[in-house]
Amino acid sequence: MKRSYTCILCPNGCTLEALVEEGRVQSVTGQLCPRGEAYVRQEVTDPRRTIASSVLVRGGTLPLASVRLTAPIPKGMIFPVMQAIRQVELQAPVQAGTVVLRRVCGLDSDVVVTRTVPAR
Repeated sequence: MKRSYTCILCPNGCTLEALVEEGRVQSVTGQLCPRGEAYVRQEVTDPRRTIASSVLVRGGTLPLASVRLTAPIPKGMIFPVMQAIRQVELQAPVQAGTVVLRRVCGLDSDVVVTRTVPAR
């Protein structure tokens, strides 16, 4: 079965065609760099995503602090990870770079603050 993908690994955004049979990639065409083929193989066998979100900050100049994952996680774990992130509540001041959840949901990814929020 032929499947189409848009590679997101570099600015080229190549449109890729993959021949996939029995869950295995037989061939990939359309890539302008070697990363395109690797991207399709990853998408077929173990799709991963990264998350950017925000958490509540009490006593800060802003009500929320932005957060992100330090590494992509399995696509099927997005909802459990988001549920864990929603439980986080921080007290200002909050520094960018602060890890608020280590190994979130037992995965090899941390949730880290990406924006400093000073106290009021």
